[in-house]
Amino acid sequence: MYNVIVNPCSGGGKKKKFCARALARFAALGKEVCVHTAEGRGQIATLAHELSAEGHDLIVVGGDGSLHDALNGMTNFENCALGLIPAGTGNDFAAAAGISEVPEEAVDLIAGGQAKYTEFMQFPGGIRGMNAAGTGIDVEILRRCRRNRLFRGKTGYLFSLIVSLLKFKNYELTARFNGKEEHFSALIACVGNGYRFGGGIRMCPEAVLGDGLLDMVVVDDVKKSRMIPAFAKLMKGRIIEEKFTRFERAEHVEIVPERPLTVQIDGELYDGLPFVVDVVKDKLRMYRK
Repeated sequence: MYNVIVNPCSGGGKKKKFCARALARFAALGKEVCVHTAEGRGQIATLAHELSAEGHDLIVVGGDGSLHDALNGMTNFENCALGLIPAGTGNDFAAAAGISEVPEEAVDLIAGGQAKYTEFMQFPGGIRGMNAAGTGIDVEILRRCRRNRLFRGKTGYLFSLIVSLLKFKNYELTARFNGKEEHFSALIACVGNGYRFGGGIRMCPEAVLGDGLLDMVVVDDVKKSRMIPAFAKLMKGRIIEEKFTRFERAEHVEIVPERPLTVQIDGELYDGLPFVVDVVKDKLRMYRK
């Protein structure tokens, strides 16, 4: 049996349609499911904790935020695998994991596949991340998105990104990785398990699930005259080609700012959380390509 958690806040009206199509596919394949509707985002982690303890696989119908909450609630990793039916706005981790946004195809991957070990990010205080984490301009973008009443979804994110690029001032920070320590005046410092965020922005274009490593990308001291070319490279997934970009793969990364900053993890904002991240391997099993 599969325990299915549905996020009513994810993906707008398409969520209901996608959920209905997914459930119909499970039924057509003769698979037993039990559906649990979360009463808001805050309940997803609670449901994931309770349901994963039963030992049945946990399937999330939602986006990156729903997946983030479910991962943070999961227990009993030995006997419970995680699946995803993408129904969010960006579905960035689904892209990294090779999970189709067609509900029937996502169900087929779960019902006919074998769950694979999939690394995730571990932060202080027991907080886990699935896709990407960062500090700097990405935090400003998310804040603008949430204040924006004119544009929504991917359009709203792109609009907020452009405004943030025009107004943002670099942050002084130190990065520690692979026995090294380097100082940056950074536009953004990001660690990726998946390769993109923000509905398709390939911030960590070389990231590959299953390699057991996290991709660290720091965009350092970009001059105003280079903002437009840098933006173009970012949208094409070629930001790591720029001389002002530092790219490294590591199992452990520390980003230490000169003043307290907010960290975003899978699009969720954490004030005052130390940006100290480790990769966790051979624990979470997930249905993916």
